[in-house]
Amino acid sequence: MPEHTASTPLLPPELARRLQRDFGTPLFVYLEERLHQAAADALAFPNAFGLTVRYAMKACPTAAIIQTLSGQGLHIDASSGYEAARAMRAGVSPERIQITAQELPRNLDELLDRGCLFNACSLAQLRAYGALRPNSDVCVRMNPGLGSGHSNRTNVGGPSSSFGIWHERLEEVKRVAAEYGLRISGMHTHIGSGADPAVWNRCARMTLALAERLPDVRTLSLGGGFRVARMPDETSADLQAIGALVRADFEEFAERTGRRPHLEIEPGAYLVARAGCIVATVTDVVDTGAKGRTFIKTDTGMTEVTRPSLYGAQHPIEIIPADGEPRPTQSCLVVGHCCESGDILTPEPGNPEGLGPRMLPKAAIGDAVVVGGAGAYCSAMSTKNYNTFPEAAEVLIRCSGEVALIRARQTLDQIVQNEVLL
Repeated sequence: MPEHTASTPLLPPELARRLQRDFGTPLFVYLEERLHQAAADALAFPNAFGLTVRYAMKACPTAAIIQTLSGQGLHIDASSGYEAARAMRAGVSPERIQITAQELPRNLDELLDRGCLFNACSLAQLRAYGALRPNSDVCVRMNPGLGSGHSNRTNVGGPSSSFGIWHERLEEVKRVAAEYGLRISGMHTHIGSGADPAVWNRCARMTLALAERLPDVRTLSLGGGFRVARMPDETSADLQAIGALVRADFEEFAERTGRRPHLEIEPGAYLVARAGCIVATVTDVVDTGAKGRTFIKTDTGMTEVTRPSLYGAQHPIEIIPADGEPRPTQSCLVVGHCCESGDILTPEPGNPEGLGPRMLPKAAIGDAVVVGGAGAYCSAMSTKNYNTFPEAAEVLIRCSGEVALIRARQTLDQIVQNEVLL
């Protein structure tokens, strides 16, 4: 997937202005062509004995996005029973959906009846599954003792993470499985968001070492967390480089044990982050004096993209003048529309408490604003309805150039429809 550079606009200016005019703002915009390319990249992940790619739908669960990626041959990783039901509503066959959840679905029995797969993430979950489906196959999620991520909030492995069964509890896993007659035919690990092939190589070896002690394991999942570059100075995970090392590890495992495990990966952000952006509007420009700051106020913010205020994440931002004329740049901060001091779109990198001014064209009320890298963990993970702002509309730009509305803007009636007046 081509990287965004300073000379490459996130959206053609005329298209951004047309979307701003035709659909209103804030507006999520997804590019079908980039979704297809990302899916192709993931499906080309090197493997020794077969590959299944699951889309971690928590990154962006909009039905049209699920349909697009499923149509490219991807299966689904669901992080809750609700996500599994949502994927089925989007038309995904239950046999292609695996549930890996922190919270055990209350309707797990029903989901299993429909054909969904289940990945036990704790000893308690393994017992619950065993009680429902004794004498059957099961997959278990193990914490291999290694974590990776750009911050503690994206690190889902190692001793500080609650995700998965700690690797030193493997014998307990085997005892619980034996108690219910379960065959552990799949094993799953996930270390977080990383780009270093050496770390993935180490994770693969730790995972294979655990799998060697589970003789019935036929499928090994390394989870997701392949880092994607949103900013021009960031580096995306090289799937070919990572996959080549992992493939060699699997081949060595097969030579040593005679077992040929099937590989699964579960990318989320890698598939959708750069396929999406937000088109917004400048609503005001204010300053705090000659020695202070200039603030560009917008009609988006933490109601659409919480990542900057959550952990100082960086997103590329462009100002598109309404008159189409070039303007001089200035140092400024871009802020959201919420009555919240933390609603900052330009925090200091990695520090949500700090400020990270950007050099952007001098803005005026009515200009379009494009926030890039917003396809993942934005629509799905925003502070929806804070200050009673409605959920933003979403559109998909098809490969043909057609612009399809895939989520209508929420109304006030929809926001309050479940409230009960006294």
